[in-house]
Amino acid sequence: MKKLLVSILCAATLFSCRKLDQPITRDYNEGAYWRNEEDLQAALTSCYENMSNDGYFFGDEALSDNAYVNGDGFDQVTRISSGAYDPSNNRVQGEWGYRFTCIRKCNTVVLNADKVPGIDSVRKHRILAEARFIRAYSYFQLVNWYGDVPFYTNLITIDEAKTISRTDKVSILNFIQQELTAIRADLPVNNYSGAANGYAEKDKGRITRGAAIALSARVHMFKSEWQAAIDDCELLINKSDNGSYGLQSSYSNIFTVANEYNNEVILDFQYGGGRTFSTQRTFLPQTVALLRSTLVPTQDLVDDYIMLNGKGISEPGSGYDENNPYQNRDPRFEATILHDGSTITDFEGKVQTILTKPGSVPATNSVEDQGASPTGYYFYKYYDRTATNYNSGLNLIALRYADVLLMYAEAKNELTQLDAGVWDMTIRALRARAKFTDEAALGFPGSSQETLRTIIRRERRAELAFEGIRAFDIRRWKIADQVMNKPVRGIKVTSGGFNTDPNGYIIAENRQFTNPKHYLWPVPTFERDQNTNLGQNQDW
Repeated sequence: MKKLLVSILCAATLFSCRKLDQPITRDYNEGAYWRNEEDLQAALTSCYENMSNDGYFFGDEALSDNAYVNGDGFDQVTRISSGAYDPSNNRVQGEWGYRFTCIRKCNTVVLNADKVPGIDSVRKHRILAEARFIRAYSYFQLVNWYGDVPFYTNLITIDEAKTISRTDKVSILNFIQQELTAIRADLPVNNYSGAANGYAEKDKGRITRGAAIALSARVHMFKSEWQAAIDDCELLINKSDNGSYGLQSSYSNIFTVANEYNNEVILDFQYGGGRTFSTQRTFLPQTVALLRSTLVPTQDLVDDYIMLNGKGISEPGSGYDENNPYQNRDPRFEATILHDGSTITDFEGKVQTILTKPGSVPATNSVEDQGASPTGYYFYKYYDRTATNYNSGLNLIALRYADVLLMYAEAKNELTQLDAGVWDMTIRALRARAKFTDEAALGFPGSSQETLRTIIRRERRAELAFEGIRAFDIRRWKIADQVMNKPVRGIKVTSGGFNTDPNGYIIAENRQFTNPKHYLWPVPTFERDQNTNLGQNQDW
């Protein structure tokens, strides 16, 4: 699949359209383009390329309380998270155009596949299933950010694009669900045996039946359809008919080039060859990446990592020591975040000790330096030391088996069905993989539904931090107006003249999230200028 991304040929240009009202205006008949399966595969590859980009993937973390972007990078996400944005915001406009570009590419594949002569029926239906999945995924992203959006599965004309109205979110979600169910039978599982209706080794990275099931479960979670989510998750848990998935033995190894396509990964965005990203230069210490550190973790994320005994840092008996705040914490913390005193092997193979407190010598990575993290923390997950000239070809994971286990635990708890058996196959399994050993952390707490809900949500945050999930979770849980209406905090300081809260923690920025206004983004200004039928979301 990585090789396919390098050889997109003319498909990316042929099927690209930046905006909803810019359809393909030239007809391509069998003789001109749809000549053989290779043409169809090239068109499909262009769809894959448009599923996500590294700027959105990493930038989404700063749309939650997990991270902060210092400045206007990542398409002005800081203006969104601070509540200081309008319909002309770069990310608000870019997301809309990006997703509809992808939808049009997918529609082009779906509507033209029958023109290709001589293609094997099984392969044609597989290609159609892949395109339909990507289209469903794109619509899912759109409705989560904007709510009601234009919906179409044909190739609309310019005139239609200027008059189309928005379809309600519920109807689109129902369509997504129907598509993900309908395409399952046509998608191979992840055994890569090359058997009939299967993928070969070279096809790793393509959409599988497991991906359709896992995304379906995620959609059900967003709709609070708990039993349906459970049913989907059970199709993947401890079963092989829909693919072979499981937890890797090492948490940190999941996010490395050497361990790509491991059996925990259900779907990842493909990079490599001619498609790379240098985003890690914005989240690593500047002594490692030789660039300003702008995408950084928050103190709130750090504080949510539990202790080795399973307790939160503010719970009685946790053993948390404010003078040694990083000791005896969830091992996933060290695998995800660099803090004062952390060590990292840089691109030249040298081990660096990262110092972030005021007065550190040298001060290059401390909160005092203008190019350093303003919170005193750096992200470590997704650091790719194999990158050439900082340009990484590491795949970015969209769905993995750990998320399936977490969705299963959450849905079971919402139906008051979370017992010791479910706990052991989900939360206990994840903590054991993370190298917790204290039975107090591993054993089933047997608490109330509300207490278990808090534990599961905290577990999701720790397990999936820096994977772009948190922004969507806090919106579906309807807690964004609580957790985002807070200052962005950094490390505790006692000197340096920093703006701090009453407890001495740095305040990097004050945020505002208004309910219900900020739960949905506004329809972009450009789109409404072209089409007055689009209307606008509440309070915009």
